[in-house]
Amino acid sequence: MVRRAFFLCPHVMAEPDEKQVLDEEAIRRALVRMAHEIVEKNRGARDIVLVGIWTRGAYLAKRLADAIERVEGIRPPVGTLDVTFHRDDLDMRGLKEPGETDIAFPVTDRIVILVDDVLFTGRTVRAALDALMSFGRPRKVQLATLVDRGHRELPIRADYVGKNLPTSSQEDVRVRLREIDGVDGVFIGRGERQ
Repeated sequence: MVRRAFFLCPHVMAEPDEKQVLDEEAIRRALVRMAHEIVEKNRGARDIVLVGIWTRGAYLAKRLADAIERVEGIRPPVGTLDVTFHRDDLDMRGLKEPGETDIAFPVTDRIVILVDDVLFTGRTVRAALDALMSFGRPRKVQLATLVDRGHRELPIRADYVGKNLPTSSQEDVRVRLREIDGVDGVFIGRGERQ
């Protein structure tokens, strides 16, 4: 019973060097708002497909698809995209174990919504665009991110943002999702996490 209460209280999950900026309800509200914006901007959901950038973007894409289905009555197809081999910073970051790519639907002439958890320098999105083009030629690509923390190094902008979160370059934004971490929350900590 104590363990269950632990997971129901998102503030308990913050580590000593962290400050929580979004809890489970704030994330839910942000995704519902983003779903409405996606449907409105694209005049419905018929031509939309969602592609989540592995790892947390994949789970956020599924949640967005659920929200779009509740709004529009149509569930857009959802895929996942691993960008490991398309990154331009492998020499700095090192090669991590590749994630999952699963796009079992055509992207050609569709509106692809790329979904990620945090937009920072823009390099992950650039890698995702490179990887996505090997699956076809979308009519349009839009970007949805739960958190935009600024500090762009490339000219990339999100079309749909859950929360704009100004940060310093010494801070680290940490998104936790119940599917992976057992709790939903967005936290700011000091220093980069590996």
